[in-house]
Amino acid sequence: MSKAIDQWQPLSKRATRNTASEVSEHTQRRARAVAWHLAPWLLPAALFTLWSIGCARGWIAPQILPPPQQVFDTLRDLAASGDLAHHTLVSLQRVLVGFGVGTLAGLLIGAALGLSRTVEAYVLPAFNALVQIPVLGWLSFLLLLVGVGEPLKYILIAHAALVPVTLSTMQGVRNTPAPLDEAARVFGYSRWQRVAHVVFPAAVPTLATGVRLAFTKAWLALVVVELVASSEGLGYLIVYGRQLFQLDLVMASVVIVGAIGFAINRLLDALEARLRRGQPSAFRE
Repeated sequence: MSKAIDQWQPLSKRATRNTASEVSEHTQRRARAVAWHLAPWLLPAALFTLWSIGCARGWIAPQILPPPQQVFDTLRDLAASGDLAHHTLVSLQRVLVGFGVGTLAGLLIGAALGLSRTVEAYVLPAFNALVQIPVLGWLSFLLLLVGVGEPLKYILIAHAALVPVTLSTMQGVRNTPAPLDEAARVFGYSRWQRVAHVVFPAAVPTLATGVRLAFTKAWLALVVVELVASSEGLGYLIVYGRQLFQLDLVMASVVIVGAIGFAINRLLDALEARLRRGQPSAFRE
């Protein structure tokens, strides 16, 4: 009996050590995961702390950079008055319409460029020349053509989204894995069947990256257009605050612009990850 107990004790100790090792490893993995998620917030937290300390100690004049509490109070007042919701909805409507139109046009043009060498030969040189002109470069011409109304904003935002979607679509279509295309031909797929079942599914990762970049460009174009020619929207709030020298209003508007852009970018990140997970394994190799 005592011999059996002596044989059992080392096994029990080894099991305890293994369990402790597994718990420690699990704890380390969780700590690394938490650190990985917190790392992107370190720089913003450091800047906010520096901003708060600088304002509290008088390093920066409040007329140049208002303290965080004043900016927060301005945000609260804007929200209470309804101005924040109104201007935010106006900006979101503009960017969503322009982004949607630019993305759809980019998909069509990019697909045509990627699928047809003839279209590429005739269209791509002119397209590459036109896309070198920045958004503000078209502003004066479009002001004469369509005026300062909403069409001006939609066109410029759509132009900003069009370029990355077109280029990413063309690249994604051209980068279809050759073995998959050959297999589709062997199974007797028609041209449009190959496009629908092979080319576009294989291009999903590249398309998703292009759409994310397109939204970033569209959001920046929105703010620029509203800064120049608008009487509503978040960009208009920035200009209005600058004209009245209310820098707390300027900072509050900048915070909202950054927060909305960040939130939508994270949403597109999640959508891209979901599309990649749902993609067949043959297309991910």
